[in-house]
Amino acid sequence: MRQKLELTWIGKDARPRLEPRILLTDAKLSYHAKQRISDNDIFDNQLIFGDNLLALKALEQDFSGKVKCVFIDPPYNTGSAFSHYEDGLEHSIWLGLMRDRLEVIRRLMSEDGSLWISIDDNEAHYLKVLCDELFGRNNFLADVIWEKADSPRSDAKYFSNRHDHVLVWAKNIDQVMLNRLRQSEIPAHYNKRDSTGRIYYLKPLRAMGADGHREKRPSMYFPIVAPDGTDVFPKNPDGSDSRWQWGAEKVKNEWERVDFVKTKEGWSVYFRIYFEDTDGRPPETIWPHGEVGSNRTSKKEIKDLFGSDVFDTPKPEGLLRRVLDISTQPGDLVLDSFAGSGTTGSVAHKMGRRWIMVELGNHCHTHIIPRLKKVIDGEDLGGITESVGWKGGGGFRYYRVASSLLQQDRWGNWVINKEYNAEMLAAAICKLEGFTYAPNDAHYWQHGYSTETDFIYVTTQTLNADQLQALSDEVGEGRSLLVCCAAYRGSADRFANLTLKKIPKMVLSKCEWGHDDYSLNVENLPMQQKPKVESPRQGGLFGNGEEQA
Repeated sequence: MRQKLELTWIGKDARPRLEPRILLTDAKLSYHAKQRISDNDIFDNQLIFGDNLLALKALEQDFSGKVKCVFIDPPYNTGSAFSHYEDGLEHSIWLGLMRDRLEVIRRLMSEDGSLWISIDDNEAHYLKVLCDELFGRNNFLADVIWEKADSPRSDAKYFSNRHDHVLVWAKNIDQVMLNRLRQSEIPAHYNKRDSTGRIYYLKPLRAMGADGHREKRPSMYFPIVAPDGTDVFPKNPDGSDSRWQWGAEKVKNEWERVDFVKTKEGWSVYFRIYFEDTDGRPPETIWPHGEVGSNRTSKKEIKDLFGSDVFDTPKPEGLLRRVLDISTQPGDLVLDSFAGSGTTGSVAHKMGRRWIMVELGNHCHTHIIPRLKKVIDGEDLGGITESVGWKGGGGFRYYRVASSLLQQDRWGNWVINKEYNAEMLAAAICKLEGFTYAPNDAHYWQHGYSTETDFIYVTTQTLNADQLQALSDEVGEGRSLLVCCAAYRGSADRFANLTLKKIPKMVLSKCEWGHDDYSLNVENLPMQQKPKVESPRQGGLFGNGEEQA
C-alpha cells in the first residue's frame, strides 16, 4: 500500500456531524442603495451573522462550485487575546477547527477558483501541510510575503517581524484563472518613443541562454538584412552560431517592430515591445507595504471610518484589491468566512464583485453594517475608493444562521424547535433531505424538488388514509412525492408514488443537534467532555411529551 504523506495531530479523527441550517433574512438589517448608480450595480450580496462553520454548511447546497475566490484571515493562534476573538487555542485544536472549515470551503470553490489565507509564522507551516493534504500539494500556488510593518521594531526580543504570509491554493491547478497585474506606472526601461508617441523598449531578437544555439532550432538561423544591406546572423558573445527568437515568416510580418543598433562589433537586431501591448506582469510573491499598504495603513482606514482604532489586525484595502485583481473578474463571487471588520466585502463591492461574508461577533452589527452602508451610499472616501472610481450603489441582504431544528424538551425527547414556523420547517427538511426548497402556489404539496418529477411535502399534521389517497391522486403517475408528517394512519406501502416519513424521527440520526457554536474560541473547544446524552427519542413535535403513532 502506498503511504500517504499527511499531518497528524491529537483529535484529528474527531469530526463534527454538522447540521445543514437554513439562513433567515432580515429586511431591517439588509441595505440597498436608494437608486441604481450604474448598470453594473450588484444587490444580491450576503452578510451572514452566525457561527462560520454552520454558515458554510448552510451555503453548501446552493453555492457548491460557485465561489471564484476565498479570502480568509482566521485567528492566528498566537496565544494573545484579541478584541473580538479568544485566540489562544492549542495547536492541534486549531488545526482541527481549520480543517473542518477548509473542507467545506473547498466544496464551495469553483474549479477555476483560488483560496487565499492570511496567517503568520506561528501556524503558517502547519497550515501549509494541512492544506496540501486537503487541496493536493500540486495545487499550491504561492507563499506571498506581505510586508505588514513599514518600520522595524527596536524592542523586538529576537527578530523584528515585518511580514505575514498569504498562502494561495488552486482548486484545480489545470483550470485556475489568475490575472496578470496591470502596471499603473510606466517602468523606467520603457525608454523610447516612436513617431506616433507610443512608448517602447528594445529587446534582443537573438535567443539567449541554453536555447541560444543554432542546433536547437536550425531553421531559425538565417540572415536579416541591416539598413546598409549587410546580412546579420545571430551570434553568441563567444562567436558561436546562435538563432533568432522569431522565424523568417514572423520577421517579415513584424518588420515594423524590428530595430537595428550599430556598435563597433557590427549590427545587432532588436524588436520593439510597446507598453500599450503588454498584458501586465505576473504576480510576484513579495508585496511591499508601499504597493498594498501596511498595518498602519489599515488602522488609519478603520479609524477614518469609525473614529477610533477598534480592530487589532485589520487588513488594508490595497491588500484585498491586489488579491481580487489577481483572482477575479467583475461579477465573480468572493467569500470571506472570517469577515472581521468587513474589508473583503467592502473592497469586493467597490470592485464590482459579488460577495458573501460571515461573522459571529457583535461587531457584525456595530461595525460591518455601518461600513457597508457608507460604501453603498458613496460616503466611504478612503481605501481604494478613488483608485477604482467608486461612486456608490448596490446593496446586500442580511441573514442569520437559524437555530437548530431540533431541541430537547423537559423529558429529554427531541422535538421541533418552537422558533420554527411552517415555512422554516419545510425549508429545513428540504435541506436535510437534499431537496431544493421551492414552494409551488398551484400545488400545496410541492414544497421542493430533487428532480423534475420528484417532490417533497412537509406538514405537522397527522395524515389519515383519505388524505394520503387524495395526495396520491394529485401526484399521479410519472411523479413521486416524499411526505414528511407528524404521523400517518394506514399502510406506507399502499401508495406507489408516495414515500412516508415521520418527523422528527426521520432526521434524528442525520447530524448533531443543538450545537450552535463551533467558533475558534477557547470556551468552545470541541474536545471538552460533554454530558452523555441518551439515545434520541421522538416525542410530540413541539414537546408535548406524548409519543406519536
